[in-house]
Amino acid sequence: MNNVRCFCIIAHIDHGKSTLADRLIQRCGAVGDRDFRDQILDSMDIERERGITIKSNTITLSYEAQDGVTYELNLIDTPGHVDFSHEVRRSLMSCEGALLLVDAAQGVEAQTVANLYLAMEYDLELIPVINKIDLPSADVERVQEEIEEDLGLDATDAVLCSAKQGEGIDEVLEAIVHRLPPPLGSVDDPLQALIFDAQYDAYRGAVLLVKVQHGVLEAGQRIRLMYTGVEHVIEEVGLLGLKRVKTQQLEAGSVGYVIAGVKAVSDIDVGDTITDANNPAQEPLPGYKEAKPVVFSSVYPMSTEEYGDLTRALEKLKLNDAALIYEKDSSAALGFGFRCGFLGLLHLEIVQERLEREHDLSLLLSAPSVRYRILTKNGETIEIDNPAFFPAADEIDVVEEPFIKASVMMPDRYIGHVMELCRDRRGENTSINYLSVGRVELTSDMPLAEVLFDFYDRLKSVTQGYGSFDYEMTDYRPTDVVKVEILVNGESVDPLAQLVHRDKARERAIHYCERLAETIPKQQFKIAIQGAIGGNVIARKTINAYRKDVTAKCYGGDISRKRKLLEKQKKGKKRMKMVGQVEIPQNAFVAVLKSKTD
Repeated sequence: MNNVRCFCIIAHIDHGKSTLADRLIQRCGAVGDRDFRDQILDSMDIERERGITIKSNTITLSYEAQDGVTYELNLIDTPGHVDFSHEVRRSLMSCEGALLLVDAAQGVEAQTVANLYLAMEYDLELIPVINKIDLPSADVERVQEEIEEDLGLDATDAVLCSAKQGEGIDEVLEAIVHRLPPPLGSVDDPLQALIFDAQYDAYRGAVLLVKVQHGVLEAGQRIRLMYTGVEHVIEEVGLLGLKRVKTQQLEAGSVGYVIAGVKAVSDIDVGDTITDANNPAQEPLPGYKEAKPVVFSSVYPMSTEEYGDLTRALEKLKLNDAALIYEKDSSAALGFGFRCGFLGLLHLEIVQERLEREHDLSLLLSAPSVRYRILTKNGETIEIDNPAFFPAADEIDVVEEPFIKASVMMPDRYIGHVMELCRDRRGENTSINYLSVGRVELTSDMPLAEVLFDFYDRLKSVTQGYGSFDYEMTDYRPTDVVKVEILVNGESVDPLAQLVHRDKARERAIHYCERLAETIPKQQFKIAIQGAIGGNVIARKTINAYRKDVTAKCYGGDISRKRKLLEKQKKGKKRMKMVGQVEIPQNAFVAVLKSKTD
């Protein structure tokens, strides 16, 4: 136990977590130069393309320290984006310490602070590591000052390294083995093992990733999941290398995997505690919190025949992504689908891309929305995230929407632009805190719904990429929200309905009407596309009809011949408009979700 260290790497996005993990793996000899590739722990193609970590990844390393002792290091690489903070939380629960990585050029950023608070919540030992010291723009002294002032950590102990160049890696490893504590636990106590993640194997079913806190796990043992009460018999246990390494048992302090013939996804609750069915522990391990989705969207298959495939794909994805929630949904225009909850817009985008790539599905998503709280005239309180269930205006007493406390860190030269952006998004109680020379933190209370659409992109644009954004949910506040319906040829299209603040309703309706007018093909009759609040039309675009020249065959003669043909055509078009159906192409639903700049 004294020679085991369980730690994770936490940092703001793009501060070099995956690169540092690569160097540690290479230095410990877990992979040869021939088999090595960058971002070796990132197993998904989408992670490599975007250069971000989406899933926490675990590996067990063997390191011989300078004092001659061989240590077992359990490394968990975590995501940095705010949308995946749930993954970070689960990783921290299974560690005793963490490397807090800070970019030597960028300094302390929003997610660095958020991850620090998460680590302090679990009472972890922290080692500050300043990365990218080889950059021409690196300013180590300034970053050390920020670590002391913003994070309250002792920067004199900070380890300096360049993960890309391989400098300072030995110093990082020595700090891990000498400054981080070994796991606390006993082999003799009743079994308690935390399920901190899970993977799906097509042949073996669910593979549970566990941190053994007390006791021993071994093949043939009968185990019980403490939250669900389900019992299973262990088929195999082992350590997590780049591939699974089968072992006889996992003792207290170890991080590894368990295969127990779990086939049904619904049997697993990531964050659950495993105990021995014959000698159970008194209580589950503390600290687990369920992820609370904040963004909701409906997912439909392009073809109704793919509904069964989408159902199975979501079941498998739910095992890998504990933060994803979904329930059945249906629409008159798009058929059967699922209403899904996400931790943020990037999370939504990643889930959509994983479903399309890993399960070969073609999908449509409705406009993202947040969960509103409505107090009706008869005193009832309801929560809705789907515009289809929004009550009529005469039934509503008060509508409340979720607010967040947004925190933006940036160089001080961008204050004006960012304040203007926050004001445009209905930000209030804006305050500015000067962190160090030339660096400020701006905090503002704003509605979560205003952050959903291109806020992050706009922030990066106005701060030329230097602004970092983080937020936390605060409370619900009264608001003036209306339901904007989109009518095509007089018929309401359910998936395009949206809940918007009254001040922005016309602007959003015009955007939808313009996008639909660009993508819906012409018919033989005029098509009216309208945005309406109740019975009031607030926006309109018209798609003109194809014009067939019915007088082309008239080579002269009396003008009454031409007039007669035109009158006949006019009557036909009028009759066609009464019975004509407009088919909305699939790409129209995608087009309306893109911002004006796309």
